[in-house]
Amino acid sequence: MQIRRTVILDGYVDEPTCLGVPPYMSPYPRYVAGALPGEVLYYTIDQLRRDRSILDVMNRSDLVVVIAGVTVPGKYLGGTPATLPELERYMTGVKAVKILGGPMSMFGPGVEGGKMAHRIKASPAFDIVATGDVEAVVHGYVTEGLSVDPSLRRASRDIAEWAVKGARIVPMHPDFPHTMLEMETYRGCFRGTCSFCTEGFYGRPDFRRVGDIIKEVEALYSIGVRHFRLGRQPDLLTYMARGDAEFPEPNVEAIEKLYRGIREVAPGLKVLHLDNVNPGTIAHHPERSREALKAIIKYHTSGDVAAFGMESADPHVIRLNRLKAMPEEVLEAIRLVNEVGGARGASGLPELLPGLNFVHGLIGETRNTFQLNYEFLRRILEEGLLVRRINIRQVMPFEGTCMGEVGDRIIRKHKGIFHAYKEKIRRDIDMEMLRRVAPVGTVLPDVRMELHEGGITFGRQIATYPLLVGVPEELPLGEFFTVNVVGHGFRSITAVPYPLDVNHASRKALESLPGVGEKRAMAIVRNRPYKNKQDFIEKMDDIAVAQKLAGYFVFN
Repeated sequence: MQIRRTVILDGYVDEPTCLGVPPYMSPYPRYVAGALPGEVLYYTIDQLRRDRSILDVMNRSDLVVVIAGVTVPGKYLGGTPATLPELERYMTGVKAVKILGGPMSMFGPGVEGGKMAHRIKASPAFDIVATGDVEAVVHGYVTEGLSVDPSLRRASRDIAEWAVKGARIVPMHPDFPHTMLEMETYRGCFRGTCSFCTEGFYGRPDFRRVGDIIKEVEALYSIGVRHFRLGRQPDLLTYMARGDAEFPEPNVEAIEKLYRGIREVAPGLKVLHLDNVNPGTIAHHPERSREALKAIIKYHTSGDVAAFGMESADPHVIRLNRLKAMPEEVLEAIRLVNEVGGARGASGLPELLPGLNFVHGLIGETRNTFQLNYEFLRRILEEGLLVRRINIRQVMPFEGTCMGEVGDRIIRKHKGIFHAYKEKIRRDIDMEMLRRVAPVGTVLPDVRMELHEGGITFGRQIATYPLLVGVPEELPLGEFFTVNVVGHGFRSITAVPYPLDVNHASRKALESLPGVGEKRAMAIVRNRPYKNKQDFIEKMDDIAVAQKLAGYFVFN
C-alpha cells in the first residue's frame, strides 16, 4: 500500500508509567512515525483546537493516526488531553483512513478520577481502533491495509529501529526545543497485581537493550533534544533485573551502563531525570538500591524525583489491593533516597528526592484509611525527611482490573471525606514541605514562563516533576529566567527574577519580598532611582531590613 503522507494527531497520554502531556512527549507518536514510510506530519490536539485548517491537511493525507488516552487522573498546565467525543467530532468529516491508538483504544477512554472507564472496540469516526499497540498496527497497515489485525502487539526488538527513525517528528512539537522526551526502558510489571493499575496488561517486563536506548537518545540529541526523562517503566531500579521474583534485585551494572552511555552520546544535555521507582524494591534490596541510586546521581541532573506508588498507608488496603509496600517499608525507602540524594545541585533543588502517590477509592478503604495516610505524612515531616511531591487522587477504574469490578462505589461513599482530607494535607503538609524543599532564598535557574494569570506569570523548570513558580511580574512567555524564592503556597512557590532590578521592578514584585509589604514597597518606588547598594540602604527606613533586601537587587 502506498502511503505518501500521514498526519499524527497527539491527543496526549498519561499512564501509570508514561506521560505525554506538553512539555512532555510520549514515545507513542515517535514509534508510529518510525514505522511509517513517506512524509509524516505531527500536530497536537491543542494545535487543532486553535487551527481547524489542520483538518484540511488531514483530508489531503492518506492516513491519520490519533494517539490519546488517560489512565491516571491528573491536572496539566501545558495542555488538555483529548476526550473520545471530541476526537470523534473532529474525525467524522476527515476522508483519510483513520486509526485510533494509545491507552484510549487499548484500555478505554478514561475521563477523570472517580469515574469508571469502559473499553471500546469500534468508533464510527475511525476505520481502525487499535486494541493492541498502535505502532504495531500502523506497521501492519502499511502492508495489509484495512485487513490488519487491530490487536497486534510489538516487542522491544520491534521498536529499536522505529524509535530512531521516529525522531524526525520531534522538531514539529510546539514546545521544541524545550520538549521533555519520555524514554522507554521497559514496559510490563514483575508484579502485575495492583488492583487498579493498567501496566499489568502489558505482561511481564520486556526490556529494551541498553544499546537501543542509547541509539535513540543519540538520534534525538542530534536534532536538538536536550531534555530526557527515563519514565516509561514501572520501576527504574529493576531495569534489566534478572529472575522472576516479585521484587528482583537491582542490576546496578546495567543501570550505570545506560546512564553512562546516554551521557556519552548526549554530552550537552540539560536534563536527565527519571520517574517511577518501587519502594518495595528499595525495602527488599537496600544496599543494591543504594548503589543503583548513587550510579543514577553520578550521571543525572539535579532536581530529579523518584515517584513512589505508595497508594495507601492502610495495611488492610495494601493487602487487599496487593500494593507494593507496607508503610514502614516505604518510610525506609524515603530515608534511603533522602540520604543518597538530599544534597543540593545546580538546579537549586536536591539531587534526587522521593515523590509519593496516593490513590483513594480502593478495596477495603474506610474512614480510618484517610487518618492513617495523614499520620504517615505527619511522621515524614516530624522526622525531617523531604519528599518532592504528594499526589493525591481518586482511582480511575478500568475494565479488566480488580477495581473494574468494584467501580466507583467506594469513591462515592467517601467523596466528602476525600475533599476535606485533601485540603487538610495541602494546608498542613504540602506548604511546610515546599518550605523545606525550596526555602526562601533558593535560587532556581532556567524557569520557563508558561502562563499569565491575574498579574502573575507562572513558570516551571523543565523537569520530571517541576515546581510551579509564580512571579508577580508580567514576564514574556516562553523565555527562561533565574528566580529567587520569596514565599510559598500550598502547591506553588512565589519568586522574583534574580537578581531583581530595584529601579525597574514592579511594586507587586517588591511587595512579595520578605520584610517589605505594601507601604515599604511604595517607599522603595518613591525613592527611586538608586545609584548603588549604599544609596539604597541610606534611603531605607530600616538599615537591617535594607541590608537583607540589597542581596536581591541589582542597581541599573
